[in-house]
Amino acid sequence: MTDYLCLSIHFLGDEFHGRGDQGEPEWPPSPLRLFQALVATNARLETQADDALNWLEQQMPPVIIAPQPTAIQPQGYKTYVPNNEADLVAQKWSKGVYFDSKNHPIDISGYRSEKNVRSTRFECNAGIHYLWPLAEGLTIPAFTELLAAIRAVSQFGWGIDLVVADATIVSKSEGDSLTGEKWLPSEAFGGQSLRVPVAGTLDDLKKRHTAFLNRISLDSNVFKPVPPLSRYSTATYRRASEMSRPPYAVFAIRKIDDSGFATFSATRRGLHLSGMLRFAASRDDFAAALGWEKKKVARFVLGHGEKPDAPHQPVNDQRLVFIPLPSIEWRGQNKGDTVGAIRRVLVTVKGQIANDEFMRIVRNLEGGELIDEQTGEIVAFLRRQSDNDNAIKDFFAKSCEWVSVTPVILPGYDDPGKLRRRLNSGNLTAQEKENIVVKLENRIDNLLRKALRQAGYPDEHVKNAHLQWRGSGFMSGVDLAKNYAVPDQHRRFRRLHVRIFWRDPQGVPLKIQGPICIGGGRFTGLGLFAPV
Repeated sequence: MTDYLCLSIHFLGDEFHGRGDQGEPEWPPSPLRLFQALVATNARLETQADDALNWLEQQMPPVIIAPQPTAIQPQGYKTYVPNNEADLVAQKWSKGVYFDSKNHPIDISGYRSEKNVRSTRFECNAGIHYLWPLAEGLTIPAFTELLAAIRAVSQFGWGIDLVVADATIVSKSEGDSLTGEKWLPSEAFGGQSLRVPVAGTLDDLKKRHTAFLNRISLDSNVFKPVPPLSRYSTATYRRASEMSRPPYAVFAIRKIDDSGFATFSATRRGLHLSGMLRFAASRDDFAAALGWEKKKVARFVLGHGEKPDAPHQPVNDQRLVFIPLPSIEWRGQNKGDTVGAIRRVLVTVKGQIANDEFMRIVRNLEGGELIDEQTGEIVAFLRRQSDNDNAIKDFFAKSCEWVSVTPVILPGYDDPGKLRRRLNSGNLTAQEKENIVVKLENRIDNLLRKALRQAGYPDEHVKNAHLQWRGSGFMSGVDLAKNYAVPDQHRRFRRLHVRIFWRDPQGVPLKIQGPICIGGGRFTGLGLFAPV
């Protein structure tokens, strides 16, 4: 059974003020922040833990177990701190000047800078644990010195974030019993990007410290700026309870003359648009630019897993996915949010793909022309855009309640026993009719949960979700489910509009991040959901 090196940080208060690269609140605290704290205490105490730190910076990013924040201050507050110009005040005082030209007192209050404070709050005395797996029989170099360094850490974040810290070796069962949310390093897109040490980070920190000490030369009066830390990397972390998200990109569908959006009806033209997008990505010039062979195009772009002249066999591994995104528009107090026409498309993948390979696909799609396969005419082109566009940003939000904007195609027959035919026969008692209705409802419920599992949602989420369904939509602007065009292979299966209430095992609402797209035909934009 695997053991773990566990470095633990326990806060004495209930706030953490550390920030990430962009100045946003950082949660959970990054492994690089912990590594820097260890380097600082090791240098201060001269504990000779360099061998342990060199070993640590070469390990894979650790699992993090952190308390769940109770709040992250959205705006925070401002404070004012001296900006190291007190010498100007003292210089004027030494000359007997105590008031400026406008008769205002000269004091340090005129030399303060704004400082914005935004903290992450959690339960008092909460602990954060960083776990690195240890190979069987592995001995950590200079572990005693590492233990002394971690126990000397007293601040974590800002200087006001007081902590006590410790290190130990724990078993897998002991690691699993630690309280808090588990954050896992992930190769997938999305999640929280955190800084992590790499080989050479320790040496770079030492060089940076030396540069800081020598930034001012009294002999030449030259100031030498301290270079930023350059030897580190970033890792994507996601909660263990969250679904791993593939990379994605959003494209606007523009008219040929770029005078505005090209629009497509979600009911009748969504499937046609999906076909044009796949055709654009399967053209010989597009495949050649990416070095794809015809077999790769057939499987990855067109989804054909069968051999030539054989019946269609869908691909179950890697696949390029195009999801047309209907606009969600505010149309006044009476109609509220309304589902409109398709003007944008989401490009993503099923299965794992390296981010650099996906970005090559995205770069080659930029400016790509959409050709009507029937007429051969160019009808639109693609332009990359942000997913924060007001008309589509809801698809990427977090919510505990979602409704379909295009119908879900059930992944199987909802009435294999011809129960509806019996129900309409008129020769049944009221109890027999009720029993048939219950069986049909249970069948649909099971198929919808099957669709959620096929889309990759954890079984715990699927079991606890509350589902509603009907033929008409739950949002304004959505057409009847039976009116949507669907691929030929899915026409024999029932289409329904669905509402999902996500819940945890205790019945507490659980926020799930979009986009959500489930059911048969989900690779063409059917079964797409928006949050309520």
